[in-house]
Parts: sequence; C-alpha cells; structure tokens
Amino acid sequence: MEFPSPTVPAAGRAEVFLRYLDYFRENVVAKLSALPADEVRRSTLPSGWTPLELVKHLRYVELRWIEWGFQGRDVGDPWGDRRGDRWYVAPEESREELLAALRAQGAYTRAVVERSELGAHGAPSERWEGAEPPPLERVLFHLLQEYARHLGHLDIVTELAGGPVGE
Repeated sequence: MEFPSPTVPAAGRAEVFLRYLDYFRENVVAKLSALPADEVRRSTLPSGWTPLELVKHLRYVELRWIEWGFQGRDVGDPWGDRRGDRWYVAPEESREELLAALRAQGAYTRAVVERSELGAHGAPSERWEGAEPPPLERVLFHLLQEYARHLGHLDIVTELAGGPVGE
C-alpha cells in the first residue's frame, strides 16, 4: 500500500484520516506477516512485549476508541488485550486470527467514520471517565498517533528479528 501523500486529492478530512489509518494498519499486517513464525511470540525488548501482543493491542485500541468510546457500545471486556498490566495473547491465538481481527476492526472503523460527521461527539460512556466525550475527529487523530507510534516500534522489532527494514 502506498503512502497517502498529501498531494493526492481526497473527498474530505474523514477520507484523509481513513487513508492514513488503512496505510498504518496494512503496514503492521505486512511487518507481522514477514516475521518468521518463531519471532511473532518472542520479545527482543526489555519491556517484554511481542509482535503478536502489539497487533492484538492495536485491534483493542480501535475497539476502545470507536466502539466503546465514540459509539458508547457494550463491547464486553474493552481491555481484553491485557492480563494485569501487560499485553497478552493466549497460546491458542494465531497470527492469522489476530491479523484478521485487526483488519475486521479496521473495516468497522471505516464504516463508522463513513456514516458519521467528524464533529459528532462520542456517546457518554465509562470510556471517558466522566469527561465530555470528544468529537470523532479527535478520536481519529488519537488513533493515528497510536498506529504511527506502534508501527515505529514494530519497525525496530522486525529489523532486529531479521525481517524487512522500515523507512
């Protein structure tokens, strides 16, 4: 997927957000897909997170901000990517399953954004811890920084594991 250049016309700000989110998400998928099977559950960092844990975390980040936050939906356990204070992937969860879940969450996010106004405020929910829910535009901006930051982390981990080098 090509970088969503600022010189390529877009239908509006929502489409710009969606292009960047799709770009970052698909690069996460590509990085994880390029790793050898024995590297996706192994950490090379002092913090101890694994590439699979990062992918599951990003899926839950979108779920927390879009479904639980903006829409105010009951999502069961919005912190299902954690066990205690750490990211967690169960032994039976596969790379394919987690990547499919990430893409499905991305498709859900796209559908919500395409039928919503950027200025629309999220529904009141526990997500906001008593604060006024932010507009969708702020939620999307937060998601972009999450993806960009974590894709940078994954670039380093992938390179250390002998996978493709990031930009």
